[in-house]
Amino acid sequence: MSLRNHHKDHNHHHRRPMFQANQSSCALFVGTWVRDDTYPLYDSSNCNSIDPEFNCQMYGRPDSDYLKYRWRPLNCELPRFDGVEFLLNMRGKTVMFVGDSLGRNQWESLICMISSMAPQTRTEMIRGDPLSTFKFVDYGLTVSFYKAPYLVDIDVAEGRRILRLEDISGNSKAWRDADVLSFNTGHWWSHQGSLQGWDYMESGGSYYQDMDRLVALEEGLRTWANWVDTNIDRTRTRVFFQSISPTHYNPSEWSTGGGTTTTKNCYGETAPVIGTTYPGAFPNQMRVVDVVIRDMHNPPFLLDITMLSELRKDGHPSIYSGDLSPEQRANPGRSADCSHWCLPGLPDTWNQLFYTALFY
Repeated sequence: MSLRNHHKDHNHHHRRPMFQANQSSCALFVGTWVRDDTYPLYDSSNCNSIDPEFNCQMYGRPDSDYLKYRWRPLNCELPRFDGVEFLLNMRGKTVMFVGDSLGRNQWESLICMISSMAPQTRTEMIRGDPLSTFKFVDYGLTVSFYKAPYLVDIDVAEGRRILRLEDISGNSKAWRDADVLSFNTGHWWSHQGSLQGWDYMESGGSYYQDMDRLVALEEGLRTWANWVDTNIDRTRTRVFFQSISPTHYNPSEWSTGGGTTTTKNCYGETAPVIGTTYPGAFPNQMRVVDVVIRDMHNPPFLLDITMLSELRKDGHPSIYSGDLSPEQRANPGRSADCSHWCLPGLPDTWNQLFYTALFY
């Protein structure tokens, strides 16, 4: 497959999407986290659409400084999120997040951000699987999440789950008519054992019990990319791809400089990494995403949140991820969630960048 020869370099900052801010181009995704006491943008107790596993304050997280950081790009200030402007600009439209639970994390964040600024607006929530929908009734705006952790289809045949690396026809029916689409994938491709979401992969009419996971990701992403290039009318639909959301399970990645680490993961982390770069490894999956998107005829806007999220080792639910048992809480080395993100928290910044790309 084509993956092997691409991206030997570790610096992918040379192709950043730019936007005009004060007449100068702004590299949205390179910058630093600065403390801002006007944050967070909403209170979790006022937003009932947050799932328990993201609702860290409700489930006992004792610190709150992680809520007080704002992303500052190196050469501009981001416009502040305005939920009423979002409603007015998107009146009568459909926004859909498609992907895994990181997409759900962002979907719930956006609902809370808009709702907190328009508290009188009538709303409706319909939770389902794979599609969940939140409606801002007075504006005719629908903000949906469609669960498709691999983007491509997964079918059950004779009791076996078949991951169809070359077929996206089933899932794509759900998102074909959206006005704004934001896709993400990544985490489920590396799962093994009981967490693995498939029994066989199917490619070119052959079935595989396993293959190089990055090769599989690339094949699935190329199927998605071809569908987007062929089926999306860009005069009508805005398309985003959210880059790989990093995890923080290995403290040696951020504890460079000889400091001793007291934890096995993100548990107990209360502040971001200082500076503009992350000392740990860059996700290999992101190189696959870069390669596939670069080859598209009509590429989506890459919401490149990987590096800025890597700096936020403090933003995960850890052991404050829903109703864990006392035994689970006492063993953060085994039970801490260092993949998802607290709400309010980091996904609010993803949505601020999403908002900036949509409207500025």
